[in-house]
Amino acid sequence: MQKLVLVLALITTFVGQAQILEPVKWTTSVNKISDSEYELVATATIDAGWHLYSQDVPEDGPIPTSFSYQGNTNYLKKGNTSEEEGHTIDDPIFEMKIKYFETKADFKQRIKLKSKAPFVVNGSVEFMVCDNSRCLPPTEVDLKFNVK
Repeated sequence: MQKLVLVLALITTFVGQAQILEPVKWTTSVNKISDSEYELVATATIDAGWHLYSQDVPEDGPIPTSFSYQGNTNYLKKGNTSEEEGHTIDDPIFEMKIKYFETKADFKQRIKLKSKAPFVVNGSVEFMVCDNSRCLPPTEVDLKFNVK
């Protein structure tokens, strides 16, 4: 019986110490530019010490942040997703100059409306984050934009 209690205590300790790291939280919003043009905004809030990489990184670097949007008959995509200036550094993990974001980053995609009725744009973002000693595997998150 004592061995069973000891085993259960050890299992509880290991499970309790296991962490699921989610250093980036994503939110969405929509800005009206004109009667026929809107801007989809995906905002990344990044935990202290972590770096979210740009959409444009050198070959053999980390996985770049990338966005995809499900097409529908209510809108047309205008151009590519833009991003803020960010920081460019000599990354110690990848040993190259890389653009990244810390704390917060906004990514914006313009769309042209083909309909006046409210609709939803479904999308996703794939991204990779690192701190000064490790990188997490690429993660994909679903995004939802309510256009009214």
